[in-house]
Amino acid sequence: MIKKIMHYMLLSCKKATDLINKKSDAPLSLVENIQLKAHKSMCKACSNYEKQTYFIDAALKETLNKEGLEIDVDSFKASIQANLKSN
Repeated sequence: MIKKIMHYMLLSCKKATDLINKKSDAPLSLVENIQLKAHKSMCKACSNYEKQTYFIDAALKETLNKEGLEIDVDSFKASIQANLKSN
């Protein structure tokens, strides 16, 4: 029984980064939040990834706003992620 609970609660780094990316677009469920917090408490790499993701998103939005460009940041980010996955 405990094995099943631990398996459900512990995330891989891949799943954790997916949740971090999802969190920047929409709120996570209570279970996802708990899983992500538990994973980040044990994984410095994913904690750093989250900080870097927020920094890059904020810098991109600020740069686009300064230049007065009208662009959908979320679709732009999705296209970059799609290109990275295809390569």
